[in-house]
Amino acid sequence: MAKNNSSSTAVPDTAWLGRGRHLGPEAERDVRRNLIALKAAGVIDDFLDLDPVEAARSTDMFPRDESADPGPLARRLFEARWRVADGVTVRAQLTTYDPESRRTESEGVHWVLAAEAERAWEISWPSPATVFWPDSDQVDWDHEKVPGVRLRSTNHLPKDDDELRRLLRDCTRQSWFVHVVVHEAMTPDALGRRPITAFLPPSLRHRVVEHRATPDQALIADFAMKREVGVGLPRGGAVVLPPTPQIPGYDAERFTVRNVFLDGSEPTELLAKIVEFAALPQPLPSDAEQALTRLRQGWHLLTPDEELVHARVMVTRYAKALESMTASCDLYREAAESALAALAEASGGDAPARTPTAAAAAADSSPLKSLTKGLGLFRRPNR
Repeated sequence: MAKNNSSSTAVPDTAWLGRGRHLGPEAERDVRRNLIALKAAGVIDDFLDLDPVEAARSTDMFPRDESADPGPLARRLFEARWRVADGVTVRAQLTTYDPESRRTESEGVHWVLAAEAERAWEISWPSPATVFWPDSDQVDWDHEKVPGVRLRSTNHLPKDDDELRRLLRDCTRQSWFVHVVVHEAMTPDALGRRPITAFLPPSLRHRVVEHRATPDQALIADFAMKREVGVGLPRGGAVVLPPTPQIPGYDAERFTVRNVFLDGSEPTELLAKIVEFAALPQPLPSDAEQALTRLRQGWHLLTPDEELVHARVMVTRYAKALESMTASCDLYREAAESALAALAEASGGDAPARTPTAAAAAADSSPLKSLTKGLGLFRRPNR
């Protein structure tokens, strides 16, 4: 039985989430170059390139949600901030990871991208993927976690029945993306082989995966899809696949198109179905929820105003922590003095008295000393 890694919550309407694999030689270099170019062109306001370990150390000393930790396989952490229509700010975080297994060279570098806007996301906004990754066919960043599947091209279904069914299971249970299957009524020409995702609004282009069934796969694809995901594939048509578990509002007939002409023209009916499906509340996978938590709780790229607010909050927190520790030290000293007095009384006054100098020396050797010194830096001197 496939593992269900979805939470009971839906993806927030302010968020854009994606993940994939980069199969090129230097993934982080490709991200870095793209961010530098976009900042120089004024497309983004700013960006950061961080080592995940150092980024975690630079965060608050106070406990955070454990899901904000990128994990031991994290390689680099990139943050970017830009503005879209009406000055709405978008914050995004991309983390690159080593694969869990190095059994094959084809695993590449895994990446997870979470972006969030100040208001509900609009599909006409730029894709966060092309803020971090160059939108070029020469950079191999767009491979799905599901092997053999890419975002920016057509993916032909396997000929083998078992492989086909396995692919359908993986795409509907493991993927964060919207999957569409199109049947080619006849072998298309060069224009017809162009991915339909190229016609989608910018923010949907890298959230949709297109699969193609060849003319002779009509029956086998239809049979396998009915068995694995409960929807059929009309000859010469297309269908948007439902995720597992199915989302509220999905109906196979509602998201099926009977005729798709693969002649290079815009398939308006199918595009409308994809946009409608993408607007439905999508389940939030547990690992996507962790990425969103990292974005919200582990953010480093602050504006000057945000840095000032953050500094004030930190001073208040440190002051409260120092006050709490001071009170604890006072209570500890009082308890120690009471214990010494009781010991002296019980021993008839023979026990050595603990002088204030000795108590101060003990306090100096306390493990709290270094922390107290650090916190004391935040106390303003009296004038």
